[in-house]
Amino acid sequence: MTRSQTRPRRQALAEMLGLMGLLMGGGLLAGQGGQTLARSIGMGGASAPPPSRAPRTPEPGLTPPRGDGMAALDRNLITAASIGDLDLVNRLLAAGASAQAVDERGRTALVAAVYNRRGDVARALIQAGADVNRKDGEANSAFLLAAATGQIDVVRLALAHGADLRSTDRYDGTALIAASQHGNVEVVKLLLKAGIAVDQVNQLGWTALLEAIVLGDGSTRYEEIVQLLLDAGADANLADREGITPSRHARERGYKTMVKMLMRARGH
Repeated sequence: MTRSQTRPRRQALAEMLGLMGLLMGGGLLAGQGGQTLARSIGMGGASAPPPSRAPRTPEPGLTPPRGDGMAALDRNLITAASIGDLDLVNRLLAAGASAQAVDERGRTALVAAVYNRRGDVARALIQAGADVNRKDGEANSAFLLAAATGQIDVVRLALAHGADLRSTDRYDGTALIAASQHGNVEVVKLLLKAGIAVDQVNQLGWTALLEAIVLGDGSTRYEEIVQLLLDAGADANLADREGITPSRHARERGYKTMVKMLMRARGH
């Protein structure tokens, strides 16, 4: 190899190493400040304004933050509660999500959980301080909903965490009236033991006793509820707005066992 051939090769190698250094240097600068060396050179060495910080990639399963209302953490908590994702609910609570936050329908995460029968999530939220009496836009609270739908564990937990026995739904019905209407025997037992008013009258003019007779199907569970209510002191003669007594309602429907129960309680 001649000397004249050696020089160009050395020169080419030096140029290659210089180019690699330039690219590596630019890459490092890009990683630190968001501006490549090549861009700096292209701008004639002038310093570029600092780039805006890129938004943080949200954790999988969470929506990015929004500035138009409720916080993203709170919104995601309600969503997670409604689908029953207990692990995500716990992580969101730990991250600072509020158990008292409400969505556009006035629903808290707890109400959303009870609507969708997510009992384990409801327990976690109640233990985290969620208000069992907080009502949504339809005047339903977790306590009232659980009583109406027979979610006895949630009712029991709500009673242990300050459930308001005087609370009523949009029809002025108590938890006892709702539980009686839907034939939830064990819930009725719990509520009566807790001391709930037995003769509350709702907007329809019906008591829990009347609801069990009029809206029930006369089956064994409704018979048991009627007896429970009578044993708790329900007025067997408290008529509805048309003046029809519980006994008459039972007779018209052919509920013979209920008629006997009411007669023993001096109903007429």
